[in-house]
Amino acid sequence: MSSDTVPAKARTGGWGLLVLLCLAQFMLVVDITVVQVALPTIGTDLALGRESLTWVVTTYTLCFGGLMVLGGRLADAWGARRTLMTGLGLFTAASLVCGLSGSSAMLIAGRALQGAGAALLSPSALAVITTVFTGERRGRALGVWAAVGGTGAALGVLLGGVLTAGPGWTWVFFVNVPIGLAVLAAVPATVPSTPGRSGRLDVPGALVVTLATALLIYGLVTAGDAGWGAAGTLLPLAGAVLLYAVFVLVERSARSPLMRAETLARRPVLSGTFVMLMATGLMLGLFFLSSLYLQHVLRFGALETGLLFLPVAVAITIGAQLGGHLVGRIGGRPVAVASFVVTAAGAALMTRISPDASAYTTVLPGFVLAALGIGPAFVTATTTTMANIPPGENGVASGVINTFHELGGSIGVAVVSTVAASSLAPGSAAGVAGIGGFVSGLTLCAVAAGAAALVALWLVPPGKPATAFVGHGHGH
Repeated sequence: MSSDTVPAKARTGGWGLLVLLCLAQFMLVVDITVVQVALPTIGTDLALGRESLTWVVTTYTLCFGGLMVLGGRLADAWGARRTLMTGLGLFTAASLVCGLSGSSAMLIAGRALQGAGAALLSPSALAVITTVFTGERRGRALGVWAAVGGTGAALGVLLGGVLTAGPGWTWVFFVNVPIGLAVLAAVPATVPSTPGRSGRLDVPGALVVTLATALLIYGLVTAGDAGWGAAGTLLPLAGAVLLYAVFVLVERSARSPLMRAETLARRPVLSGTFVMLMATGLMLGLFFLSSLYLQHVLRFGALETGLLFLPVAVAITIGAQLGGHLVGRIGGRPVAVASFVVTAAGAALMTRISPDASAYTTVLPGFVLAALGIGPAFVTATTTTMANIPPGENGVASGVINTFHELGGSIGVAVVSTVAASSLAPGSAAGVAGIGGFVSGLTLCAVAAGAAALVALWLVPPGKPATAFVGHGHGH
């Protein structure tokens, strides 16, 4: 964008614009965690089983992640402000649909539309920030933007508890409507208009990779009830593999591919996507299991659950800040390995759960420890990737990392839901015999984190990243 298209106020100040865009982004991040606490109440009110509850979480992150790179390309083609307003309008309308839902189909469809709106809004808002702010001010603005991720996760769990215990779970979604409308009304006067650039959009690539991941998640979720050898499990998984192969072919033949094979094959991108996928999968998987355990087995209320999760979410933010400092001093590889080792130890501690023991001595200490490990993993994934990528590929690499941030959450929740299926089935026992599924899910998280540490030891590039790339935040 030329300086002529940016208002003087935006060039000299722009902090009001930053607050506005961060508020919009805050809504998107909050909606990843805010439903976690509300899940049991939603399940009771709408008579949802384990599979439907899993989709309430995964559909949002699936569409958010699967369409995010396409959203970034649309921001270039349409102009960032137009794309931002389209995404914000869609997200706000979808939030209303979610709040009005009287069935699982309507709620899950609303969550899909929320994810699509978020995929348009987030990259276009970031594009506006990087255009309006320059030099040192851009660094400060991006620091604030990154901090929104951790803060949103922290307040999301608390907000979910407060709203569910107060006016009801529908307000987890309704609260987005007045905020979204207010931001939408302020955008034309605050956000500078940007001309679009001509260019081809890889819509087929975006749709194929999103559908492939949806089939993967469907197969994983179905396995919890039907078994791994059932046709309902194997056919979707086989379809996912086939569509991922189709995606590779589409990307090789596309003039403007969504993800270039050369970029994806780079070791820093491979390591970054792996670390991000595992960290997000572990985080949302542990939130999913813990929320249902606390409310189904220990009979916690939504507000008490949200309050118990608050130190967990804060620990993720503290871990991210610590990771930002350590990556610059000792390099990404030792930080990534240590992160997953700490996460494994925390998840292992959580397997001590018992209906006769307090959550404050079993669930909470282990979850806080795991969260302290997950935080630095987010920073490592972003920092080590961006520091080792040629400047011309920064945008694509960043989009890929952010995509895997959302898709990791979808896959993580689907896997732990399947492993814990025996404890999540309607009418499952609440005693010691009924928590076997939860223990299995937590054990899987511990083993997966330990395995991730070993892979990170081999995969994450050695050495310290360039100082300019070291930062905080977790991929949003």
